[in-house]
Amino acid sequence: MKIVYTLKAKQDLQDIYEYIAYTLLAPETARRMTGRIMKAVRSLESLPQRNPLYKEEPWHSQGLRFLPVKNYLIFYIVNTSTETVTIVRIMYGARDISRQLEGTIEQ
Repeated sequence: MKIVYTLKAKQDLQDIYEYIAYTLLAPETARRMTGRIMKAVRSLESLPQRNPLYKEEPWHSQGLRFLPVKNYLIFYIVNTSTETVTIVRIMYGARDISRQLEGTIEQ
């Protein structure tokens, strides 16, 4: 499967790095965390459907899945016809996930 990031997911990853590196003043931790997230994303190249669907609608019906990585959640959609995994969002798990997902994908 091919991995594709949405612009929002790319921004999420950059925001995670910047928050940890500049707000928490831990640049090495920021590098490790974003590296860990990107490694988890790469793991979706094989068996991307191994992770659960997000329970809430309308995202469940749209096939939105999630992969936890430490305190973060990687949200993605698998398109078997194009053999593509689209990384939709990457966000801190303690946030209001449904609110953050609003407007991210078509409802």
